[in-house]
Amino acid sequence: MSTMNSSMEMDQLKKPFSISDMIWAVLVIAGAAYAWQSFGQLMDVYEVGILAGTAVGLIALGKIWPSIKTLSYAVAALSLLALWTYSHHGNQISANEQAFFLKFLISSQSAFMWMSALFVLATVAYFLALFSKSNYVGKVASAIAWSGVAFGLVGMMVRWRESYLINPDYGHIPVSSLYEVFILFAVLTTLIYLYYEQKMRTRSMGGFVMLIVSASIAFLLWYTFNREAHVIQPLVPALKSYWMKIHVPANFVGYGAFSIAAMVGLAYLVTEKFQTKNPDSQFVKSMPSLESMDDLMYKTVALGFAFFTIATVLGAMWAAEAWGGYWSWDPKETWALIVWLNYAAWLHIRMSKGWRGRPMALWALVGLLVTTFAFLGVNMFLSGLHSYGEL
Repeated sequence: MSTMNSSMEMDQLKKPFSISDMIWAVLVIAGAAYAWQSFGQLMDVYEVGILAGTAVGLIALGKIWPSIKTLSYAVAALSLLALWTYSHHGNQISANEQAFFLKFLISSQSAFMWMSALFVLATVAYFLALFSKSNYVGKVASAIAWSGVAFGLVGMMVRWRESYLINPDYGHIPVSSLYEVFILFAVLTTLIYLYYEQKMRTRSMGGFVMLIVSASIAFLLWYTFNREAHVIQPLVPALKSYWMKIHVPANFVGYGAFSIAAMVGLAYLVTEKFQTKNPDSQFVKSMPSLESMDDLMYKTVALGFAFFTIATVLGAMWAAEAWGGYWSWDPKETWALIVWLNYAAWLHIRMSKGWRGRPMALWALVGLLVTTFAFLGVNMFLSGLHSYGEL
C-alpha cells in the first residue's frame, strides 16, 4: 500500500498543471519574489537558497495535496491582515493590545490561544464522531483541526514579524525556543495526520492522534501562564544561523511523524483488544482494519526516520560551523542518536524479519517515550550545548 501511494503521488506530479495549479505556482513565486525584494539585503546566499527551495517545495506539495492550497490562502490572508494592521498602527508592538483583530484574533498570542482551543475541541469532536458513528461530526472535527493548524501557522508568521517590531536585533524565525517548537510540533503533527486522514479516507484515528497534540497543548499553556514563556527573547549567538531554518523544521517533522506512529499503535492495540472480545462490536467496525493501521505505522515511522536523519546530518554540519566539531556527545546529540537507532532498528526488524502488528505497535509506543525524553526530558534534567529551552 505504501508503494502504491508513493506511485500515485508521483503520477500526480507528472500530470499537466491545471489552472488551479498554475495560479498556485504563480502566487507562490510572487510571494517568494516579494520576500526576496523586501528582505533580500538581509539574506545570505544560503537563506536565498532556502527561500527558493521552499517555494519549489510548496508548488510541488500543492500539486500533490490540493488541500494545502486552501490552507495557505487562509494563512496568507490572515497573516497579511495582521501585518497591515500593525503597519496601520505605526508598526508599534503595542498595537496588539489596541487593534481589535490583533487583540482578539490574529496577534501571535491570540492566534496561539485559538489554536490551542481548536486542537482540544478537535480531539473531543473526533472521539464523538467515532463513538456516535456520525460522518457529519467527523467532518466538523476535521474542519476544527484544519482551523487549528491555520491559526498556529498564522501565529508563527505574525510572531516572526513581532520579533522585529520589538527590536530588530530580536528578529528571528519562531523555531528557537521550547515554547516556539512546541507550537511547531502541534501544527506539524496535526498537518501530517490530516494528510494521511485524506489519503486513507477515514477519520476514526483522529481522536487517538490528537491526544498527543492536546497533551502538547496542555504543556504549552502551563509553560505560557506559569513561566511566561511566550515573551519574545533575543537569540543566543549560536542560533543566529541559516541552519536553524532547516534543521529545526526537519527535526519536528520527524518528531510529529513518530508521535503519529505511536498513537496509531495505541489505536491498533485498543482495536485488537476489542476485536478479541467482540469482533462484531461497533467500535471495531468503525476503526480501519488492523492491516491498514499497521501500514500507517510503517509509513509514518519511515517518514519520520527520513526527516530525522536529514535533521541529524544538518545538525552535525551546524555544530561544525558553530562549535568547531561535528559531534561532541552533548546530551541532546546523544539522545538524538538513541532516537535514530531506535527507529532504524524498528524499520530493520519490520523489513528484514517481517514483524507486524502488536509488537511493532508496542515498540512505537516505547519509541514515543524515548523521543519525548530526547525532545523534552533533556531540557528538564540535563544541560549542555543545546540548553536553550530549559524549564
